[in-house]
Amino acid sequence: MDSTATAIADEDLMLAFGRGEALAFEALYERHERAVYRFIVRCIGRQAGDGVAEELFQETWFAVSRRAVDYRPEARFTTWLYTIARSRVVDHVRRTRTRGGAPASLDDEANAGLAEALAADERGEPFAMVQNRAQAQALVAAVEMLPAEQREAFLLQVEADLSLEQIAEATGVGVETAKSRLRYARAKLRQALAHWR
Repeated sequence: MDSTATAIADEDLMLAFGRGEALAFEALYERHERAVYRFIVRCIGRQAGDGVAEELFQETWFAVSRRAVDYRPEARFTTWLYTIARSRVVDHVRRTRTRGGAPASLDDEANAGLAEALAADERGEPFAMVQNRAQAQALVAAVEMLPAEQREAFLLQVEADLSLEQIAEATGVGVETAKSRLRYARAKLRQALAHWR
């Protein structure tokens, strides 16, 4: 499965894993591990340095594994996967708020390559201007400062490459709400990075 795994759709790999083919899970994991981890880190912010991101990341993949037998490709695999990851993040945020935890800033290692990944996506147009480390750090800070719903929608688009409809499905809101969140996120990011022009 290794050489042909790249040609196999995520949904087919997940169905194969549900039938007991462990190599299918390995292929899915390798294909999505970095983006899912970055999504989690950027959603939870400063708490990522406390091992929280790793824990949520593992919980996400355990959930994927546990649900493999019941998986049905009713939506794109990535929509399903990021819905699970988002659920883990939301649960963590709720637990943290209950205990009085405070949010904080993203670590450098978890954000390595953020500027390049975002600049490569024309939908992330504020990032086309990122040219150096200082700008990349400003970009990371600007993403972190977005309201949680806007940051989440933006990261689902940039990290997971989800469409507007898929973002709406993954977050449980209407398409117009998802569109509005993305529009506000992009506007705030352009504004935050305006002095780099």
